[in-house]
Amino acid sequence: MTHTLLVADDHLVVRLGIRDILSGSGFEVVDEASTGEEALQKLAERRPSAALLDVRLPGGDGLHILGRVKLDYPDLPVVMYSTYDNPTYVARAVALGASGYVLKSEPRQRLIETLEAAVRGETAWTREELRRVTGALATPRVVSDVEVPLTQRESEVLRQLANGLTNKEIALALGISYETVKEHVQHILRKIGVTDRTQAAVWAVRKGLV
Repeated sequence: MTHTLLVADDHLVVRLGIRDILSGSGFEVVDEASTGEEALQKLAERRPSAALLDVRLPGGDGLHILGRVKLDYPDLPVVMYSTYDNPTYVARAVALGASGYVLKSEPRQRLIETLEAAVRGETAWTREELRRVTGALATPRVVSDVEVPLTQRESEVLRQLANGLTNKEIALALGISYETVKEHVQHILRKIGVTDRTQAAVWAVRKGLV
């Protein structure tokens, strides 16, 4: 049986590489997208067996698109495909309902096995991946319904943090100093009652801030 697949990645060479990787695997790439909005449009036109989304896409990150896909198509298996071994990304992917998270540097068989598990309706998360984000997924759940008085700037910093940006990248994006970002992050963690950035990112996802 052949499973159909939508691939969303902004690099043509990656999309071509995925076609080559999946040759003879039982998966057929039937649609491609280079942006998140294009991926959503093509999913509406043709429902594939599964979707493979890059974590970083133009015009909205792939994890934001994942959230929209799972809202519209809750039963569609979605696997995240990324260059970045970032625990914040992994935690957000788990929280948003992705079936798995595969690094682009991993072997061909890892991608195929993850997609196979996804279309069977099984989780493809490894024990190591879940171990890394267990604390992030558990702690914010307790406080996710609590109204937290974040300032506008703190909310902006939290959104950038949840998108996986470093303090330096947040400073550049918001036009503020690195030290100011560090201070905002410390205030955010204290206000929402979590201990690290990954927990804060999951909290932001559950509050619908990203």
